[in-house]
Amino acid sequence: MNRATIFEFFRLLAELNPAPETELAFGNNYQLLVAVVLSAQATDVGVNKATRALFAEVETPAQMVALGEDGLKTHIKTIGLFNAKAKNVIALSEILVRDHRGEVPADRDLLETLPGVGRKTANVVMNCAFGAETFAVDTHVFRVANRSGIAIGKNVQAVEKGLEARVPAPFRAHAHHWLILLGRYTCKARKPECWRCPVAEPCAFKAKSSAPQRSR
Repeated sequence: MNRATIFEFFRLLAELNPAPETELAFGNNYQLLVAVVLSAQATDVGVNKATRALFAEVETPAQMVALGEDGLKTHIKTIGLFNAKAKNVIALSEILVRDHRGEVPADRDLLETLPGVGRKTANVVMNCAFGAETFAVDTHVFRVANRSGIAIGKNVQAVEKGLEARVPAPFRAHAHHWLILLGRYTCKARKPECWRCPVAEPCAFKAKSSAPQRSR
């Protein structure tokens, strides 16, 4: 896909949804960080259900430390890998209190030193909390970037580098949100719904699907 086509791809997405946001629910940067850590191998819907009561009780790292690992587990036990995630959330909260005055650092490298925070999580936090032009590559972004031809790569690092190099300036801040939403609701893994996709024309995917036939 050439640069002009990529521009048109994102222009169409921006026209449809000018200001996309994460579907995770949170009230501040710390809650965002916790929600993203909890969302690994889990759905945003599932995380939001688990954090609704948690975030009503916990707004700061200090409050999370006071809640404790067992207390946290009672809130997030419906989320996959909740034991490991609870341990990481308490550990990162302790570090934020001890080393960062209870604030989430606006630095991707520092974020990646926190327990349970990898490259994708750090990119999400930098983008959603601080407006950085980062590209968080989850399964949806990886699939859409490869399928559409925007950024082809065999691993998430290659796709992230491709997006960094190819996404035009006007669209960089929101690009990963558009790709996530497109992959989650339209460009699905098994049955992409190309027949109703807003970017079907510029997309390079050749095996485009057609609308399902109605039974008579």
